[in-house]
Amino acid sequence: MRTNFSIHQLMDPDIQHAEDILRKCVHCGFCTATCPTYLLLGDELDSPRGRIYLIKNMLEKITPPSAKVVKHIDRCLSCLGCITTCPSGVNYMHLVDRARSHINDTFQRQLSDRTLRTLLAWILPNPRIFRLSLIAGRLGRIFMPVLPRKISNIISLIPKQTIGGLKLDKITTHKALGTQKYRVALLGGCAQRVLNSEINDATIRLLTRHGCETVISPRTGCCGAIPHHLGKTSSALPMVEANVTAWHKELLGKGLDAILTNTSGCGTMLKDYGHLLRDHKSLALKGKQISNKVLDISEFLERIGVTGNAPLNLTLAYHSACSLQHGQGIHQGPIELLSKSGFNVAEIPEGHLCCGSAGTYNILQPELALRLRDRKLQNIATVNPDIVVTGNIGCMNQLASESEIPIIHTVQMLDWATGGPVPSALSRHKHLFTKD
Repeated sequence: MRTNFSIHQLMDPDIQHAEDILRKCVHCGFCTATCPTYLLLGDELDSPRGRIYLIKNMLEKITPPSAKVVKHIDRCLSCLGCITTCPSGVNYMHLVDRARSHINDTFQRQLSDRTLRTLLAWILPNPRIFRLSLIAGRLGRIFMPVLPRKISNIISLIPKQTIGGLKLDKITTHKALGTQKYRVALLGGCAQRVLNSEINDATIRLLTRHGCETVISPRTGCCGAIPHHLGKTSSALPMVEANVTAWHKELLGKGLDAILTNTSGCGTMLKDYGHLLRDHKSLALKGKQISNKVLDISEFLERIGVTGNAPLNLTLAYHSACSLQHGQGIHQGPIELLSKSGFNVAEIPEGHLCCGSAGTYNILQPELALRLRDRKLQNIATVNPDIVVTGNIGCMNQLASESEIPIIHTVQMLDWATGGPVPSALSRHKHLFTKD
């Protein structure tokens, strides 16, 4: 793609990087076949190729973008399916993140939209505040019929109950059971430990059972993905810097074999720390070192050879989260882990398409998110599973909002198959335990 940036503009490293990405695009259109919003809306401007044109023109101009341009970029899920199918290696993720940052800095949104985005960037990364907001939201259910549509849409996404308690230990170290073979850091996370703390518990049990000393380092918290993908770079960077500093201290201390995450959306962000800090003089090298140590929990479990013995003869529908299959290029690994542990694993038709969760997308773009969720659930129904398994808390909540089938995290199933407890989300599905 031909660009027209001035010499002065190209002195900005972010613009130079954007130009490098834009010039790789050859307009082939392969990306349109795997873009969820293009499939739903049929509008070229709601495809990656169309958005690339909009972003190019927006970044070349000095004036703020138009409302039309912002609308089409806002509709992007950042599912990154286009990256998987692009034959030219266009890094759409970096490009759309640059566009969102530019929009945040130059475009004046309506007050309600601006307020909502500010609240999301503040509440979701803060577990205590997030938990209080969930409690308030549940109380607000009785007023849903009279509340403004935007607020009622948000309340409808709040799960009726969270699983487990909120654990906010400043530092926890969990010793390996038996001989220690590895030492790993686990990202404690933010929203996930409020919505379902059992995922971290299952992860720690599974790791310690397989010879891993597992540490949740002090001063680590939100990976920064929520504010970053909202275009609020100045809010995200302190979170990134805090995590990098804390984990680098662990590397220099007792050392780490890996930095693990059990939330695939966070994993995609963590693996990009080296890029995000590339111009930060004091943290650039540390950021790259940290990114190189990051693994999704399924990657690490596959690497150390975890296998189990499924307690029941169950058919699992594996939902491959976009942030895992497109953002990190991981798809077959979790399926093989589950299969080797004795579960019957079925892949879902149109498995490359997003479920509509996409971070805050189901809050900011509820109509499109619901259409994608319903399409995903229809595809899941075709394989008639006992359980849906996935590796991302956002997908779990999105699908559970309308599914009667239990939605369980991959690591919980593997923990169960290797001697851990039954995931509590299965407790109200007693028919599974009497299945022939």
